[in-house]
Amino acid sequence: MSEEPVVPALRDPVMVAAFEGWNDAGEAASAALSHLERVWQARPLAELDPQDYHDFQVNRPVVRTGEDGRRQVTWPTTRLFLASPPGAGRDVVLVRGIEPSMRWRSFCAEILSHASRLQVSTLVTLGALLADVPHTRPIPVTTTSDDEQLIARLAVEPSRYEGPTGIVGVLHDAAATAGLPSLSLWAAVPHYVGQSPSPKATLALLRRVEELFDVTVPLEELPEDARAWERGVDELSEEDSEIAEYVRQLEEAKDTVDLPEASGEAIAREFERYLRRRDDGPGRH
Repeated sequence: MSEEPVVPALRDPVMVAAFEGWNDAGEAASAALSHLERVWQARPLAELDPQDYHDFQVNRPVVRTGEDGRRQVTWPTTRLFLASPPGAGRDVVLVRGIEPSMRWRSFCAEILSHASRLQVSTLVTLGALLADVPHTRPIPVTTTSDDEQLIARLAVEPSRYEGPTGIVGVLHDAAATAGLPSLSLWAAVPHYVGQSPSPKATLALLRRVEELFDVTVPLEELPEDARAWERGVDELSEEDSEIAEYVRQLEEAKDTVDLPEASGEAIAREFERYLRRRDDGPGRH
């Protein structure tokens, strides 16, 4: 394996990870991670050897022709990047990969060894699942943790899920065993339109990242992509009376549950986010 680059002392680093596959409905989580990597101009740190974790008949390598005309094989793997968000007081280690086909415990141990080497203080995972939610309302993002201090400090919920889990769940269990506090963010993608991409869910995850880390994430065209996605789903539902009626039922259920959200606190939070993005934007004057 190639030598890992020398990493300078990091500022209160956190690790944010997302994995394609079972944990990634509509590819919303992996798209959010790729967006952070791009807008924060993240630099490569390391990558895991795919030979140890992937069945290449499930996740096949890709052949491309490079700028020099030579054909190159790109192997499916998990890569780590280092980002220093502008205006933030901390660095972020981004982990973008694919749910492994085998050796999950070794896979998690290798990721956590990087977290230990880089002195990461908190692990945050991004995920997305199909759920009974309407596409016309804000995408819910559930934030949970098993760490009592994080639960108290960030006012998040303890994880109560029981059932089959993916690599995200196994990684959180390994982090807890290693003594690394962790948070799990899950966006709920409308199950009747769970195809990729799902820009509205990606946008919801990025906004939650902004809140947690008190940073500004340049959203670029993503808000407009989310609006276009919603308009497209509107048109599809209008063509099917059963789907349209189902969406109305989901809207009624969602609005009943979310009545407390029309509070001064929620409005103030949204206004603060608007002011921060306006002040940090390139068009400021």
